[in-house]
Amino acid sequence: MDKMQLGILCGGRSAEHEISLISAQNLLRYINPQRYDTHLIGITKEGKWLYRPDNALIEKPADASMPQLRSDADEVVLAPGGQLLGKAQPLSITLDVVFPILHGPMGEDGAIQGYLKVVDLPFVGPDVLGAAVGMDKDVMKRLLREAGLPIGAYRTLYAEEEIPSWDEIVEQLGSPVFVKPANLGSSVGISKVYDASQWTPAVQMAFDYDRKVVVEALIEGFEVECAVLGNAHPRATIAGELTVEADYYDFETKYLNKSRTKLHIPARVDDATMERIRQLALKAYRALECEGMGRVDIFVTPENELYINEINTIPGFTDMSMYPMLWRYEGIPTDQLIDELIRLAIERHRRQKQYLLQVRS
Repeated sequence: MDKMQLGILCGGRSAEHEISLISAQNLLRYINPQRYDTHLIGITKEGKWLYRPDNALIEKPADASMPQLRSDADEVVLAPGGQLLGKAQPLSITLDVVFPILHGPMGEDGAIQGYLKVVDLPFVGPDVLGAAVGMDKDVMKRLLREAGLPIGAYRTLYAEEEIPSWDEIVEQLGSPVFVKPANLGSSVGISKVYDASQWTPAVQMAFDYDRKVVVEALIEGFEVECAVLGNAHPRATIAGELTVEADYYDFETKYLNKSRTKLHIPARVDDATMERIRQLALKAYRALECEGMGRVDIFVTPENELYINEINTIPGFTDMSMYPMLWRYEGIPTDQLIDELIRLAIERHRRQKQYLLQVRS
């Protein structure tokens, strides 16, 4: 059987560019070379698409803490029919499927998913709608609330409007609160605010990343993460739990100082609560029109009440990422997980083409 031509999109134009590169490097370690020819494609922060035939596209300079794309790669374009074409150098590769391991805006928000649909390529992860609503924390919370699923109290701020006073926020949400860009992840741009002196700087920093900011009330308890896999009939893992030696799970703790984190799989909850978490994750996944994969993060209070925090529709594949670790615990090694994600991508693509044929006829 001919090997499948698998494109892996990484990097991107968001503040999560470097995290995507780490995920891509880790992903390449697990892809079965007997089944796939891999083609690593890096998107620069300026939006150029780069490619090297040897996949040696990512480097980590000695004076840098995070990886970066090499500057000596060839610029490419992805054309209709899945044609990967060189702009200056002769190159023509026909891709069969794409794994966009892109995090944040222009990668996880429906933008790249829409482009891949236009060029008629199957792709791993959510479709356009699921990606868009999963990325926007404000819209996501509205849909979860509409579905009758439990979420914490929050407020949305817009860059065009005056920042409310700290007293007003405390009256509505209590103190402390979390301030987050609505369309970003990987703990970028997030602050935990305790008093008036921290309030305005935290909001202004969040507005550096997005025109919309979400302010969330503190939920007492701890957070668990549940991995979901599938299209029409998704399944969920047991939940895992990360404890951190920090005030909250910030960027440094998540990616730069892993010694401050401790992993618990399964999470430290009783069996009945674990099953409730699993079922709530599946309900959130369906309510948010997710397909392919997703990681649902849920708060557990001391009284065992559950509140959905968010969904991550392209979860990380770094060596600290919960999504592949949870499936390994369930007995699915990462190479087989990748196989299944690709199968789901192709299944959805075929289904959608059938509907298009019905419309044409």
